[in-house]
Amino acid sequence: MPSCPALFISAPASGQGKTTITAGLARYHRRQGRRVRVFKTGPDFLDPMILARASGAPVLSLDLWMVGEHACRELLAQAAAEADLILIEGVMGLYDGTPSSADLATVFGVPVVTVISAKAMAQTFGAVAFGLAQFRPGVPFHGVFANRVGSARHAQMLQEALPAGMRWTGHIGSAEEIELPERHLGLHQAGEVDDLDMRLDRAADALAATPLAELPPQVAFDAPASAPLPRWLAGQHIAIARDAAFSFIYPANIALLEALGAHLSYFSPLADEPVPDGANALYLPGGYPELHADALSRHTQTADAIRAHAAARKPIVAECGGMLYLLDRLTDIHGATTPMLGLLPGESAMQPRLAALGMQQIDGIHGTMTGHTFHYSKLTTPLAPVRTATRAQTGAPGEAVFRAGPIVATYMHAYWPSNPAFAAALFHGELF
Repeated sequence: MPSCPALFISAPASGQGKTTITAGLARYHRRQGRRVRVFKTGPDFLDPMILARASGAPVLSLDLWMVGEHACRELLAQAAAEADLILIEGVMGLYDGTPSSADLATVFGVPVVTVISAKAMAQTFGAVAFGLAQFRPGVPFHGVFANRVGSARHAQMLQEALPAGMRWTGHIGSAEEIELPERHLGLHQAGEVDDLDMRLDRAADALAATPLAELPPQVAFDAPASAPLPRWLAGQHIAIARDAAFSFIYPANIALLEALGAHLSYFSPLADEPVPDGANALYLPGGYPELHADALSRHTQTADAIRAHAAARKPIVAECGGMLYLLDRLTDIHGATTPMLGLLPGESAMQPRLAALGMQQIDGIHGTMTGHTFHYSKLTTPLAPVRTATRAQTGAPGEAVFRAGPIVATYMHAYWPSNPAFAAALFHGELF
């Protein structure tokens, strides 16, 4: 049974600095020559980009519903067999969501450190820490870490406010050169933060002298090996759009396509690159087409190649931002409307508030595929859905799935390893 030092980094809420602390800790241990594997709880795309830069290894998702307990156990066991340290960043607050970060940490026995932003807080810090530790018996609570501390005296007050027996794992101050920049969908993408490595190194330096930098307890992870997957995509060449406009791609999805036998190649619509020669199928992932709409509308080489691919009746799988790129028009938050590819009838408009968020699943002839939705745009189209996703907890209707010729498009970001046969069918054009 493989075992490895492991730590779960959570918080009482979003915005406390979990990603900064997790990334700084990963960078610190990597600089010590350790092999660090980081996981992110939930369906996030952006935090893993930062964490991958910090750790030097791909960051996979863990979620008891979307990924499944068995698959989570298998991913952790694989990491434990090759790593010197496992770090898991939680999502939102420790007890938020169903299932929550606390559920995940408890199932796998990973000790939890909670990061609390102590800005404008004194003795109440102890009450928050006490509540997190005691709210639910059985959670493997390991300690508390204070972020955004104003001074040495402030840190002393925070530590003295902790209940007897609670582990203090240190503190760092508030520093703009460490904090990670954010925008409407979350953090900026790693490639867009010019001084990201400097920020990660500063965070690592700040954490180096804290007890949090000590290796956490060993955790054993056991999972029986799964049977090899059928090579349902052998002989398939799948082209994937990948750049700053189309970057919301699960590493596990890519690994699955390769395990199914597909040959993968990449191209950049932002660089006006054509679809690679010989591609049998095309994947347009989510991202930020609204931030690059003008460039996308002017890049005719990419546009013509995608239109030719569609005219040849070759499968196109488009998710969220990839779907918006296929529409007639896209209107940004400032009201500027830009023509898109015109392969799906309809248009989208960015909204000032979140339009949809949450775990969903799609049911098809191959069973159920899990995933999630998270977008600020609203779609108007004459197309009737061929399927409608359902919400994880309530079963209420979720995102529509549209089909137009060889195109399958939806706002939902699917986690393909949840149903490999379903994923293979998507790229064979046989879904419905």
